[in-house]
Amino acid sequence: MIITVTLNAALDVTYRVPSLRPHTTHRVLDIAERPGGKGLNVARVLADLGHHTVVTGFAGGPAGDELRRRLAAVTRADLLTDALVPTAGPTRRTVGVVDAASGDTTMFNEPGPTVSPAEWASFVEVYRSLLASGEAGAVALCGSLPPGVPVGAYAELVREARSAGVFALLDTSGEPLRRGLAARPDLIKPNADELAGLTGFSEPARAARDARRRGARAVAASLGAEGMLAVTEEGLWRALPPGRLTGNPTGAGDSAVAGLLSGVVEELPWPRRLARAVALSAATVVAPAAGEYDRAVYEELLPQVKVDAAG
Repeated sequence: MIITVTLNAALDVTYRVPSLRPHTTHRVLDIAERPGGKGLNVARVLADLGHHTVVTGFAGGPAGDELRRRLAAVTRADLLTDALVPTAGPTRRTVGVVDAASGDTTMFNEPGPTVSPAEWASFVEVYRSLLASGEAGAVALCGSLPPGVPVGAYAELVREARSAGVFALLDTSGEPLRRGLAARPDLIKPNADELAGLTGFSEPARAARDARRRGARAVAASLGAEGMLAVTEEGLWRALPPGRLTGNPTGAGDSAVAGLLSGVVEELPWPRRLARAVALSAATVVAPAAGEYDRAVYEELLPQVKVDAAG
């Protein structure tokens, strides 16, 4: 079992318009809704890969009800368990407007509900019980913090996972990442900008090594079209997709997290984990629907990903 934590879950709404232009009225070609937030995106991919996944975090209001309904209807929903904690405040929505002419996406992200101390305490109780079940092989702590949640929340959750002997992956940014790093997560998965913001170094390998010195046991950095860099106790690897791909990068990093975590619980060596993560990420970029991945493209790309060791 893999646990994914999404403290600031969202109902993702995507509008597709012929061409996005400021100060005008637009005709919407189609609308898509799906359960969103980084951890939920990770969970959907993990389930599609055949892993039993428990999703937890917060959900509330009509948007939260719709999110849970749609979560129960996703592909391989039989492998997804809903352990979301109710909140009085409504779940946020993220609205993406896709320009059909250019393929570009413009995002509008609501801040999320204000979580009360009692709601936070309820979540921590659920989280501890999942860790203590003896079935958890790994946990992914993903995304932003909603209002009311302590800025050191991820540090607390990493420490709980470490106490239970459960592998903890942290995928967040800013101060929550900085605080979480001090609790020594097993793996962090920043993108290049987040890694530079954390360490002050723009060169990814140097920044990743610095992040390890600050507390991460391993760092897997998403580098966009340049693939992924991993710095671990065993060494450094770079993984490259077979070519430059065009499309919508929404959710590509979350698919990479699913690839890394599935590799952890399957006890794959680092090169195979990275190859899977890069292939899933690339298959998400080219998928017709934002945030989904193309299974056929993934299977085609996986053997073509080049992974080189560098120390």
